[in-house]
Formats: sequence, C-alpha cells, structure tokens
Amino acid sequence: MGVSGCGKSTLGVALAKYLDIPFFDGDDYHPTENIQKMTEGAPLEDSDREPWLTRLNQIAREHQGAGAVIACSALKESYRQLLQKGVEKNLLWIYLYGTYPELVERVSGRASHFMPATLLQSQFETLEPPNYGIHIAVSLSVDQAVSKIAEDAKISR
Repeated sequence: MGVSGCGKSTLGVALAKYLDIPFFDGDDYHPTENIQKMTEGAPLEDSDREPWLTRLNQIAREHQGAGAVIACSALKESYRQLLQKGVEKNLLWIYLYGTYPELVERVSGRASHFMPATLLQSQFETLEPPNYGIHIAVSLSVDQAVSKIAEDAKISR
C-alpha cells in the first residue's frame, strides 16, 4: 500500500514471485468511471473507491488459503478495514513510503499510467499511514525490499 508511484506493482510482482503466489494489481480492478475521473485530474471520493475496494476484498478472501499479493493504495484506515474484512489469517500490510519530491518525480516519468502527477498531492493529503505492518522506504531496491519483508515477516522459502 501507498500513494501512486511508490512502487506497489513492481514490489508486488517481485514479492509474489519470491513467495510463489499470485499477484493482483489493484489498478486493474478500477471501474472505468474511476479511471476516467483520475485521467481528467479529479481525485476519487470514498464513494468512488468503495466498489473497487469491495472487489479487492473479494480477491483477498478467495485467496486467503493459498495466499496472494494485492497492490492497492489503501490510503485510509477505513479502506484497509474494508480490504481485510473477512480475511482472518496471514494478512500482512506492507506500507511503501517516500517524500512528495521523490514520488512526484517518479509519477511524472510514467507515460502509460492513468494517474497524473497532479493528483499525487491529494493522495498525500488523504494518506493515513498505518502504525502497523512492515514499512518500506521507496529508496530501497526491489531486492532489498523483498529481503526486508522476508526478514521482518519471518518468511522462509
């Protein structure tokens, strides 16, 4: 979890590969209306996010036995509560964090994503960082981040 440009998808793919479980990119499950709204530079409201978060929760519940990695911004605690509803075991939150200057540079350099850099500030304003889970600085390499997650979560292969 984390704001746009923090590396959720990149790290999620690597972590899923490391754990040999499926990866789901939350961006792939946004309704067309949400993508259109963000493409036009309008931030999403809670009511826009609810059906999307509900669908991601369904994916989490369907995979809680074998496991899955799901990349999702999950900016507010209420979003995280909805995402984890009914998921009773083996849930691990990973929060990717960085500064606004670090992330606006990353987001500005992406040509093929619907989220414009102009919306990053609204994500920082909405963000309620969790006081739980594993916190990963965006300055770490993907390999360093996967190693830190495995170590902190006591995951062995």
